[in-house]
Amino acid sequence: MSKVINEKLKTIQDAINYEIDQHYVNAKGKKTTFSNFIIQNTKSLSYEINDKNQLKQLINLFYGYPSQDINARIDTIHRAQQILKDISDKNKKSAFDKPNEEVFKIKNIFEKDLRKVDVKYVKGVGPRISQILNKMGIFSVYNLICYYPRAYIDYQNQKPIRELKINEEVTVVGTIKGIRTYSLPKRKGLTIFTIIIQDNTGKISVTKFIGGKFGRVIQEQYKKQYPVGAKVLCSGTVSYDKFSRSFSLQNAAIEIIDQVSSDEEPQAEHGLLNVARIVPVYPLTEGISLEFIRKIISNAFKVYGDLVHETLPKILLKEEKLLDLKTSLFQIHFPDSQELCDLSRTRIVFEEFFLMQLQLAYRRHMIEKNRSGLCLKETNEILVKKLIESLPFELTSAQKRVYEEIKRDLMNDKPMHRLLQGDVGSGKTIVALMTLLFAIENGFQAAIMAPTEILVQQHARKFQEYLNPLNIQVAMLTGSTPNKIKKEIYGGLANGQIKIVVGTHALIQDEVQFSNLGLVIIDEQHRFGVKQRDALLNKGKNVERLFMTATPIPRTLALAIHGDLELSEIDELPKGRIPIKTSIVQSWQRPKAYDLIRGEVAKGRQVYIVFPLIEESEALSAKAATIEYEELSKSVFKDLKLGLMHGELASHEKEEVMRAFVSGEINILVTTTVIEVGVDVQNATVMMIENAERFGLSQLHQLRGRVGRGGEQAYCLLAPQNYSEDALKRLEIMTKTNNGFIISQEDLKIRGPGEFLGTRQSGLPDLLLADLVNDAPVLELARKKAIQIIKGDPELVNYPELRKLVAEKQETYIQAG
Repeated sequence: MSKVINEKLKTIQDAINYEIDQHYVNAKGKKTTFSNFIIQNTKSLSYEINDKNQLKQLINLFYGYPSQDINARIDTIHRAQQILKDISDKNKKSAFDKPNEEVFKIKNIFEKDLRKVDVKYVKGVGPRISQILNKMGIFSVYNLICYYPRAYIDYQNQKPIRELKINEEVTVVGTIKGIRTYSLPKRKGLTIFTIIIQDNTGKISVTKFIGGKFGRVIQEQYKKQYPVGAKVLCSGTVSYDKFSRSFSLQNAAIEIIDQVSSDEEPQAEHGLLNVARIVPVYPLTEGISLEFIRKIISNAFKVYGDLVHETLPKILLKEEKLLDLKTSLFQIHFPDSQELCDLSRTRIVFEEFFLMQLQLAYRRHMIEKNRSGLCLKETNEILVKKLIESLPFELTSAQKRVYEEIKRDLMNDKPMHRLLQGDVGSGKTIVALMTLLFAIENGFQAAIMAPTEILVQQHARKFQEYLNPLNIQVAMLTGSTPNKIKKEIYGGLANGQIKIVVGTHALIQDEVQFSNLGLVIIDEQHRFGVKQRDALLNKGKNVERLFMTATPIPRTLALAIHGDLELSEIDELPKGRIPIKTSIVQSWQRPKAYDLIRGEVAKGRQVYIVFPLIEESEALSAKAATIEYEELSKSVFKDLKLGLMHGELASHEKEEVMRAFVSGEINILVTTTVIEVGVDVQNATVMMIENAERFGLSQLHQLRGRVGRGGEQAYCLLAPQNYSEDALKRLEIMTKTNNGFIISQEDLKIRGPGEFLGTRQSGLPDLLLADLVNDAPVLELARKKAIQIIKGDPELVNYPELRKLVAEKQETYIQAG
């Protein structure tokens, strides 16, 4: 092949490679477009190559390139590459010529995954705007198409001007009656451009500010854009203009809705994006307007819309009467009607929930595929019966029911998938103990893992109290356990003498080996990573696992993060439990609150005063608690014995403080939230929570649950620092109910799932549109369908698209651990 032909073919192929990198936009160079460049360079080849037919084919391909959609352009590029390859092959001079693949590098892979196409390639975006979009979480074309509206404006519901009220967000339709411009003497270069709009009930003005050296040009453009007599639709916030002494619209969007004059660019280019009957409203940032977002989303659909591939099986769409994905994505942004908008949202919400539940169902299938259950045998349950007989109270029906549910799982040949949750004080610990004893009666060892040393110590004390009379040894293993005792525990677990061990993540260390581990209970499991939760399973054969949480989780949230688990709820409190009296303490009521505390201490009772976590810092919280402890010790309660507890104390210091409080040596314990879960001091009857508005409702309920455990009337005093209407309204929920499930549902509504679980919690799925509070029926349906599909086709052989999505999510799940 001649050197000239070789170089020209390489030039053409390099240009094609660049066009592929630019995602088929008909890239513009300094002098011409990509398609013209190919045509010009192909024509120059005609002087070097005898066979002109292939060159004509190549040229003809690119004449129509500028008007083609993206799929046609992909086809054009692929055909062009084949022609170039043929030309190269035919013009080889000898067998010693290099293969044509080495002469010019051919890119034959087009990125059809919209997640991998940078948003900067969308018409109207570019590198600079893409940086702003990146800050909004929009990195790819997929992110842009899935940047869903937060609300909609229904332009059919516009109001007459006469009925407008100040600060109201409204839409009005009227006619442009006049234009006024006014230049500010003190602000040279700044012009106020005012449009007067009138309907048959009154007038209102829309003002735009024009600045810069092109101000006069922009004024003229506005005059053409908004001609007098044109019918317009305006949307904005009503305000009162003191200069004109009339209503005006702030931050107004204004659109012409009659026919534009012939010398103007037709508005149909974007399908009247901003004046459709129902117009979406998006979360925005500085430099990005609603009109711009709508425009670039429209551009993305025009170019990339055909690359939106259906993810749900056709039979599922048919059964549930769901719209296809492409239609749904378009209609969610540009709805033709309210009905289509609602159907589109339902379809997208269903898919988000369905893929989430499919992943969870698949995870459960893989566990059952790779592991077997212990298949425990029914016993005479002598230990369990002895435990129940020793209790100073009668088990509730809910406790009995939940124990039987767990026992059935343990007697099954499939591994247990169960989450045990209950309200504060509902008796989860006793059910856990009964479960541990059932495993021991079948000849196995058992372990319970909790996230904090305080909770571990609490469990260990409780277990020893109940099990010492049964001659069952309970060991406690944490990071601060002395080495000598650690070695003794390691030996006792390895030889089987220790039947039950309670510990932190210290249990998953390599040194810990069991003789015959059969059951693991993971308390507050959402505070452990995936790998930590799974690690204990490897310390025995077919180890069964029960998850426990002290915080009642609303069903929808439980399904979202624990959808692979069966849910057992202890929804009944022990008989005779006296409801805790909860009240909000205003600043002027503090003396009365302190009097209540003194009165309880005089009766021999004990008190908690709790401080919140400050800026996610235990050190700052410890400092605040310390200052308050010192102040109260010197003033209000100088004649009482106060103790101080916070996360910055060493383990032995915490243990000593808790021992003193449990034994009654301390009257008032000033503490941070380290005592939130599990602490059980039955003599405590008052919980005073400082800066109460900074806590979530569920956390307040947990703290409140630390008192009233001994059968006496207990009190919870909520002392906010902020007395705003919203803060007080939220805290009032606590004063109206002691039901943790109701409180958790309200908490979820107020804070959303992310804050509800806490920023450090793992396992929360990414939901762009779905709402765990309001979309509960859709979640239930999606879960049902996902389980059906996995049961019918566990490996998703007949659903390759779903199999791919599940594999991606499974990889993310593993990495999250």
